Amino acid sequence: MKIKSILLAALLVAGLSQNIAHANVRPVVESFTFTPNEIELFSADTKAVFELVVSHPNGIDNLATKVSLTSSRGDTLSVQLIRTDSPINTALTKVTFKGTLTVPRDIYPGVYSVTADSVKNNLSAGYQYETGTITSGKVRNIVGAESGLVVRSNGEINLVYDTFVGPAYDTRLGIAFNDISKFNSSNTPIWKVGEIYNPNKYFELRVPSLSISVSSSTPSVCVSNGKELSLIKEGTCSFTVFTAKTNEYVSKTSNQTVTITSARTKTVLAVEKIANQTSKDLPKSIETVRVYSVAEGYVLPKSATPSVCLANGFFVRIVSGGTCTLTYQTAETAEYLASDIYTVSFEVTRDPQTITFTLPSTANVSTRSIALAATASGGGAITYSTASAGICSITGSTLNLLRNGNCAVTATQAGTSTLAPASATATVVLSGAAVSNRKTITCVKGKSTKRVSGVNPKCPRGFKIKR
Repeated sequence: MKIKSILLAALLVAGLSQNIAHANVRPVVESFTFTPNEIELFSADTKAVFELVVSHPNGIDNLATKVSLTSSRGDTLSVQLIRTDSPINTALTKVTFKGTLTVPRDIYPGVYSVTADSVKNNLSAGYQYETGTITSGKVRNIVGAESGLVVRSNGEINLVYDTFVGPAYDTRLGIAFNDISKFNSSNTPIWKVGEIYNPNKYFELRVPSLSISVSSSTPSVCVSNGKELSLIKEGTCSFTVFTAKTNEYVSKTSNQTVTITSARTKTVLAVEKIANQTSKDLPKSIETVRVYSVAEGYVLPKSATPSVCLANGFFVRIVSGGTCTLTYQTAETAEYLASDIYTVSFEVTRDPQTITFTLPSTANVSTRSIALAATASGGGAITYSTASAGICSITGSTLNLLRNGNCAVTATQAGTSTLAPASATATVVLSGAAVSNRKTITCVKGKSTKRVSGVNPKCPRGFKIKR
């Protein structure tokens, strides 16, 4: 008896656990499909088959459900889906509903949203919940027609869709643009003679497969090449921004009318000269001339030679000797074009320095080399060079004597921020014959003997130098 009581309690607990596990479980939509998902009214086959699969641990209550199809303009179709299990088993945990719709040939083409009425679970669960309205998922990549049944007429859907939005500069429209960094109210076209209007700068395309075009109804004032509008004359310009009709979309247009005014002009700047400066007390700052523009007021300079001078507002900081070059230019505005670039330069003179450099007037090539020793009054390092190729060469501060002739050597000091560069040239006349570096050795191998000559002669393999 005790064992039976334990078994009964266990069964009650298991049953309770199962009921708790199933409590408040809504029916699950396993799948909702229809085939085909596109229908051509000119085709012989105008039928679409719909299938809905719903599951619940305690079974499904519905014997049928209705599928509704609705177009963007309000046209509706409907079809009943009947459960396919026969005989009906309300305890069946997964139920399939099917139905076939014959699409009328006089229906308006377009995209029809597909929804199914709610499905309930079996009351045997002790509760009853609904799936809620069931909608079809994505079945294609056509923007604005990703889901639903597509009905074409001679290949066309004639989908009415906002393929583009804008213009950004018309804040009255209250458009929420996807790319707000590009499309904002400050992005305003310039309606003046000589300007180019590109609609892609102001209208946001929402269908990547399409392109935005523009046409003009006043070609004497503004003329279009299909992609851009050229403003050629003062007056009223009327134009249309549009995406062309395709098999998927109807044409979308935006008609615009604006007034074209006189062309923008370049600002002319008056830039005065700046006096030359010395390199004393570097670094130092000097005040520049004031350059004024009707387009933007005072124009600040920019330095084109930062190694010599740096622009800082109305002042220039001089950091080294050399040529300081400043540039002035105004940016374009809605009323003015960008000005030409105006340039002003001045010299920052460096203190001169001298180089003391001498060579012997003559030298015999047999001495092979001469040590070079020049000095600069500024104390800087000296570099040496020669253009007398083949007669002499330089290695560091050593002059290599190669053959007879005039050997000219130049000593150079590169200069510093305050000292100008300096150089001095000296010439030595080379004569005599160079001492040969060649020598001859005797090599032996047993009773065999060989003599080898060269700059760095070596015995052949197997031979040794005769001592």
